[in-house]
Amino acid sequence: MTRPGSALVHVAALVRRLAVLLGAGIAPAVAWRNAGRGPLEEAAASVAASAARSPASTPSAIAALAGSPGRRGPREAVGVAAAWAGLAATWEVATAAGAPLAGSLRAFAEVLEGFASAERDVRVALSGPRATQRLVLVLPVIAIGFGALLGQDAFGTLVGTPLGWTCLVLGGGLMLAAWAWTRRMLGGAGPPAVIPGLVEELTAVAMSGGVSVSRAKGLVAAAIARHVTPPPDPEAADATLELAAATGAPAGELLRAEAAEARRAAVGAARERAERLSVLLMLPLGACVLPAFVAVGVVPLMASVIGSTVAAA
Repeated sequence: MTRPGSALVHVAALVRRLAVLLGAGIAPAVAWRNAGRGPLEEAAASVAASAARSPASTPSAIAALAGSPGRRGPREAVGVAAAWAGLAATWEVATAAGAPLAGSLRAFAEVLEGFASAERDVRVALSGPRATQRLVLVLPVIAIGFGALLGQDAFGTLVGTPLGWTCLVLGGGLMLAAWAWTRRMLGGAGPPAVIPGLVEELTAVAMSGGVSVSRAKGLVAAAIARHVTPPPDPEAADATLELAAATGAPAGELLRAEAAEARRAAVGAARERAERLSVLLMLPLGACVLPAFVAVGVVPLMASVIGSTVAAA
C-alpha cells in the first residue's frame, strides 16, 4: 500500500523519467508507456494510449488524472491534483511554443521534488502528536484490563450502569470533538491547491521556445484555463516581464527566479505551519482526549472499586 503523502514522490519520479526518455529522443507515447512504475503504471499507460491515438490530446489525458479516484489518498488529493494539472499545463505550453519538452519537464520535476520534500518534513513534524493521540486511545482498554486483574468489573460498570452509560456518551462525544478539531487543524498543513509560481514557470517555458511575450502570455492563459483549478492570477508574471523589458535582463531567468522564490516561500510556510501544529495538536489531546480517557477508563474503575468496597462492608 502506498504510504500517505508519498504519491507526490511517485509523480515527481515519473516526470523525471519522462524528461530523461524524451531527452534521449524517445517518442512521447513510448516514453509514457515506459515511465510508469508501481502505483502510477496504470496512469502512465492511459496517457500513453491517448498520446498514441492523438499527440494533441496528451495534456487533456494528463489533466484527467487529477480527478481519478483511487490514484490518490484523501490527505494527498490537493497536492497530487495540482501536480497533474501543472504537468498538463507545462506539456501543453511547451508543445505549443516549440520549447524543449525534456528540459521543461526536468524543471517541473525539480518543483515537485521540492514539495515532496516539504511534505515529508510536515509528516515528520506531526508524527509525534499523532502517535501520542493513538496511545491515549488505547489507555481506557488498558485501564479496564488492569481493573480486571485487580478483581474489579470496570467493564460491567461501564456497560451495565447509568453511570457507565453516561461515561460512554461523554467519552464518545469528547473523542468526536477531538477528531473534528484535529481534522480541522490538519487541513491547514495540506499541500497547496495550485503550485506557487506556476504562471511564471509556464511563461518561462513558453519564452524558451522563442515566442513573443504576448504569444507566451496567451499560451499560458489558455493552458491554465483548460487544466488548472482554481486558476492562479494569469497576470502574475507581468511585473517580471516589465522589469526584463526595462532592464534588458533575460526574461526567462527572471521568471524562473521569481517562481523559485514563490515556491521557497510556500515550502517554508508549510514547514512553519507544521511546526506550530505539532504543538497545537496537544490542545485537543488535553482538552478532549485525556478527559475522555478519564470518563471511560478511570471513572468506571473507581466506581467499581468503591462499589465492591461498600458491598464488602
